[in-house]
Amino acid sequence: MNPHEVFCPNLHCPARGRVGEGNIWIHARTPPRYRCTVCQRTFSPRAGTLFHRRQTDEATITCILTLLANGCPFAAIEAAYGVQRPTVRDWMDAAGSHGEAIHQHLVCQPRDLGTVQADEIRVKQQGGIIWLAMAMMVTTRLWLGGAISVRRDGALIARLLAIVKTCALPAPLLVCVDGFAAYVTQVRRMARTPEPRAGRRGRCRLVAWPGLVIGQVVKQRADGHVVGVTRRLAQGTRRWAHRLLGDGTIQTAYIERLNGTFRARLASLARRTRGLGRTMARLEGGMWLVGTAYNFCTPHRSLARGQTPAMAAGITDHVWSMDELLHYRVPPARWRPAEKWGRRTKAETALIARWAA
Repeated sequence: MNPHEVFCPNLHCPARGRVGEGNIWIHARTPPRYRCTVCQRTFSPRAGTLFHRRQTDEATITCILTLLANGCPFAAIEAAYGVQRPTVRDWMDAAGSHGEAIHQHLVCQPRDLGTVQADEIRVKQQGGIIWLAMAMMVTTRLWLGGAISVRRDGALIARLLAIVKTCALPAPLLVCVDGFAAYVTQVRRMARTPEPRAGRRGRCRLVAWPGLVIGQVVKQRADGHVVGVTRRLAQGTRRWAHRLLGDGTIQTAYIERLNGTFRARLASLARRTRGLGRTMARLEGGMWLVGTAYNFCTPHRSLARGQTPAMAAGITDHVWSMDELLHYRVPPARWRPAEKWGRRTKAETALIARWAA
């Protein structure tokens, strides 16, 4: 137990999310518990991780989630470990929420993306079809996120590009997509930043990012086979496209390869399977689990020195194990004092100076 590596998970504590501030003490070793000297609350070392308040040993949960993140069906896990399917589904949903929190904390940070590719996966569901849209950063193979909807429309693409925008700087950007017309409209809406009014009245004017290029790859098919490919620029100049691509061409090969990885690692995405996706929420949980494990735990063969996409993007400096991923604790937002009329007490002023500075 190292109190210098943990933080207080109490959302009402002024010291929440602060590491190495000297406010965490060891309260007990059997069972292990920490104590925060600011809010006087005790908490388990498992607080904030996937294993919090779960009775099954951590090794079993980690092993089962590793199998789920690599395409193992629920029936095989139930037969091998004797764990009921509702329990496994609950673990998968919790792992998906945990992976989404890690993704928002570490991946959704502004960076120069350079080239982004986006595409959708058509998923069979009991009684209908679900569309899963995803995007990736080409140079690092970093999965930027995904969105799920029952319709392949502009709203689905807008939700996907909203995630991409949180990962991008307002810099020259090449977005390679297929011939779906909604991409062009939504990318143009996404790649804008408000211009300050400098004291003038009215709303800020939205200014397009400099060097925005939208490339489309349209495939011609006949009898189920691709017979031709047309590449075109929906926005931007060839000079900017050549600057961002170098010697490459406009393509969506990397995101299509990532689609194949997701189909192999998520049983409900396989083209011919009896494990159809029953609910959108469970499919979304599986997407975040597989995507986070792909970013942090899977060395990519096309990257140098066995790097993971997160290592290539500078997010981490080593390959994460599944155990490290599930034990990662996402710190909450820093404490801000509530607004108050009148003068604050000396104790409140000292508390604000200590923890809200």
